[in-house]
Amino acid sequence: MTQEELFKKLIAHCKEYGFIFPSSEIYDGLGAVYDYGQNGVELKNNIKRYWWDSMVKLNDNIVGIDAAIFMHPRVWEASGHVGAFNDPLIDNRDSKKRYRADVLVEDWMAKQEEKIAKEVEKARKRFKENFNEEQYLATSPRVLEIKAKMDAIHARFTAALNDNNLEELKQIILDCEIVCPISGTRNWTDVRQFNLMFSTQMGSTADGANTVYLRPETAQGIFVNYLNVQKTGRMKLPFGIAQIGKAFRNEIVARQFIFRMREFEQMEMQFFVQPGTEMEWWSKWKETRMAWHRALGFGDDNYRFHDHDKLAHYANAATDVEFNFPFGFKEVEGIHSRTDFDLGRHQEFSGKKIQYFDPERGESYVPYVVETSIGVDRMFLQIMSAAYTEEKLENGEERVVLRIPAALAPTKVAVMPLVKKDGLPEVARQIIDELKYDYNIAYDEKDSIGKRYRRQDAIGTPFCVTVDHQTLEDGTVTVRHRDTMLQERIKIEALRAMVDKEVSFRELFKKIKA
Repeated sequence: MTQEELFKKLIAHCKEYGFIFPSSEIYDGLGAVYDYGQNGVELKNNIKRYWWDSMVKLNDNIVGIDAAIFMHPRVWEASGHVGAFNDPLIDNRDSKKRYRADVLVEDWMAKQEEKIAKEVEKARKRFKENFNEEQYLATSPRVLEIKAKMDAIHARFTAALNDNNLEELKQIILDCEIVCPISGTRNWTDVRQFNLMFSTQMGSTADGANTVYLRPETAQGIFVNYLNVQKTGRMKLPFGIAQIGKAFRNEIVARQFIFRMREFEQMEMQFFVQPGTEMEWWSKWKETRMAWHRALGFGDDNYRFHDHDKLAHYANAATDVEFNFPFGFKEVEGIHSRTDFDLGRHQEFSGKKIQYFDPERGESYVPYVVETSIGVDRMFLQIMSAAYTEEKLENGEERVVLRIPAALAPTKVAVMPLVKKDGLPEVARQIIDELKYDYNIAYDEKDSIGKRYRRQDAIGTPFCVTVDHQTLEDGTVTVRHRDTMLQERIKIEALRAMVDKEVSFRELFKKIKA
């Protein structure tokens, strides 16, 4: 099964089991907009809690806010979004399809890396135990040829992005012989910039209305509230402000399911520091954020840092945490050193003094900022991609299981009476009543016990508790573990302690702080 086929199965699974639905589906949907179903919203909320608690609970110098989506239009002028929040777009004249020019080139470079990986794999099979990968990469004529071409294109690509040279960007596409995936032709238009912000009118009449924007990021809500938080919280540098909220971008080239959407949710933390210390804090937050991702247990090799070829206008350092999705390594989170650009610009445009008085240095200055920004929806897709597993069992049967970390699983426990009589459903309900105040619990009595197990596997429920006739005799139940399918008998009164140990965020947090 190819990665593309696997991804299609994952998308179908998300709909079939109540994780994600196309928005307005009865009206044929709305492009790049999705709704979270009953299981999806639980997983999404757990992701947000994992992030929020790791920021606000584990750090005594980070607090949270919830800023409004609508902001004064001057905010976006100060931030540079009105003038510079653009994507380079290119159309194929034959298919009439539109693409991001930079993504076309990045995909081409990813294909070159795949070619090198295939050459390495062929050599590994040929030389077997005598294979030296490092030596092969350094001496193979074919690998060196691919790498030299890729490096040359990468250098041109970086220069074109930094110089905003749209003609050179198109020439790179032509020189790489990049074709439209739909038409298969290289009949490209010129590259042009497209502003991504949604605008609307605020006011009671058309003549008196003001143009306002749906925020394209949540960070500016933090920056304009810097003074409010710092003064009311009596915060001392370094300190951070965290926020989770919706953002909106008019993505012309929305693709890859929920990876790139027009309405999405961000988890951002802006960490305010003394000028001159920002690179030290940037490095620390890189390590902390990578530890947060790896604590989920999806394999360290599936994560990597990718430094930006082109720095945003506000940054002096930027890197992405990338995850190995079914469609390749792609960004999940960005860690940026934003300097004093944002606070400085808002100070300039608002005419208000936005500074911090440092009692140790005896002076006032505009703080520098280190940002961590992660997409909730991309994190959701990362977890689903890593968790989705098709297994062939020893008895020849197959099952689909979501190996979602127990702390994030939508449902923690499914309680099942073996039969719908003899008082077993009543005992099952009593167990649910004991657990439901602390965990999301499901009751399932339909179909055979085997089918019920498969159903819970497919939504990622870590534990299934079966109430049978022995329960009536000795007060024990059968606990079936999702990942191993092993079963054990335990006392009903021991259930809470067992579940709490497995589904608590405590163990994840310990890994981050280790």
